[in-house]
Amino acid sequence: MATRREIFLQLVAVASECYPEVEARQIAEMILLAKGNITRNDLLIEPNNELEITDLETIFDELRSWRPVQYIVGKAEFTDMELTVREGVLIPRPETEELVDWVAREAEVGAHILDVCTGSGCIALALKRMVKGSAVWAMDISREALAIARENGAEYAPDVEFVEGDALSDFSAHFEGVKFDAIVSNPPYIPDSDSALMRPNVTEHEPHIALFVKDSDPLVFYRAIARTGRKMLKAEGRLYFEIYESLVEEMRAMLEAEGYADIVVREDFRGKPRMICATRQ
Repeated sequence: MATRREIFLQLVAVASECYPEVEARQIAEMILLAKGNITRNDLLIEPNNELEITDLETIFDELRSWRPVQYIVGKAEFTDMELTVREGVLIPRPETEELVDWVAREAEVGAHILDVCTGSGCIALALKRMVKGSAVWAMDISREALAIARENGAEYAPDVEFVEGDALSDFSAHFEGVKFDAIVSNPPYIPDSDSALMRPNVTEHEPHIALFVKDSDPLVFYRAIARTGRKMLKAEGRLYFEIYESLVEEMRAMLEAEGYADIVVREDFRGKPRMICATRQ
């Protein structure tokens, strides 16, 4: 039987066929810890202990096919949670944690918050846990994504209400009588033509419905959410988006045209303009 270190090195070697070495080592560690049911300290302190991972050859094949490591282990870390993810739901990104932190810092106790295009539920669940006394709703058009979001909600924030709805329609009918302090969304925003620049772990495995929009109208989701959201926000309520860095000025112009003001753009940890906030007038 192989040792922990030997299996780790095998995983690194296979992952390196697709990914840079640093990323390959991170992927290998994630798989080893999850599949071997050990901690990082176990690996560091006792690397020569024997370990059996029964589906190791299958994992090698999955890595070579660019299947994302989060789908392989069935989990993705987000804020203080370890969320369930699988095909059919977008894998949460670190940049989105920064958006959540921004919303949470500005939200008041008891805020009413709506997350549109919730996917795994990561934004809604994190905000429910971070904003004291908040009431949080989460909406998505994908029943598959909502099923996963509800699984995560049952574990981390059972009071979040999940709703099936289309962000491109007038979705206010799903929330009659509710006025929101904040609406937040990480909608599809990558132009189809930019998919050629992306790696197969994204383009061949993650749901295109959650990622891509037509080149002819890349703001389609933002505009629809802003337009419907204006009817749903309280006076001085705020709209928060994760955005595509190449569309900042177009986003400003669209939000102003839809009746928003006090527009603020923030950069993510990589220095890219990735978040925007606008206030309903």
